[in-house]
Amino acid sequence: MPILPKKKVGLISCSGEELPAGTLSRMATLRVLEQLRPNDTVTLCLPLFLAGDDKERAFAKFYSTIAIDGCDKQCAARATEKYSAKPTTSIIIPEFLAEQDLAAPKTRRQMDAAGESAADALAAEIARNVDEILGVKPAAVVDTPITESEGVTATCSCGSGIPVMRLDIAGKGVEVVALPLIFEESHKDGKSPEQVFDAVKVYNVIPIELESAYREAILRAYAEFVPSEKHVE
Repeated sequence: MPILPKKKVGLISCSGEELPAGTLSRMATLRVLEQLRPNDTVTLCLPLFLAGDDKERAFAKFYSTIAIDGCDKQCAARATEKYSAKPTTSIIIPEFLAEQDLAAPKTRRQMDAAGESAADALAAEIARNVDEILGVKPAAVVDTPITESEGVTATCSCGSGIPVMRLDIAGKGVEVVALPLIFEESHKDGKSPEQVFDAVKVYNVIPIELESAYREAILRAYAEFVPSEKHVE
């Protein structure tokens, strides 16, 4: 079995530029990524996700995610569920603000004192959900602002440790995204070799003219991954 990377939680923030709550979503998410839980979270880019980025969708398929939406359209949550898996947690900002009796930001460009308070409360709620998902005790929150020189850079999912497997396909070395995870999940669920290949195609762009070569290489690798099982190619 593969050695899996450290478990992290993906944060998918609303990208609605026209909504003050969209700005609030991004501000709170950034605070979690850079200050509150920098070692336990990564950011998923919603536009890349919708555009079909392999690694964004693979992360959301195999790891827990939190969708933070600025309105009840829930673009982040619905896109995640449609293309990968239902988010572990979904936060709708207007509902959260109402529950906490907090004022919504009045402008999408600049946060007033009420907006800053709302961003802090939302960031704390996201961090609480991260701890709950990972099953860890709440970490201490440092109130001292992080300076530019010592700040932690928010980590994108493309560098978050999604494992790849390099295969020889049609005479070339090709990295296949999430293959160890797909193999492990498929073996656990008793999926057929063809179902394994179908799962691979969801997270990797496979040229039509090379599909046969990809199938052969992937199913051969799967047979080696589970040597006790017999797989018909």
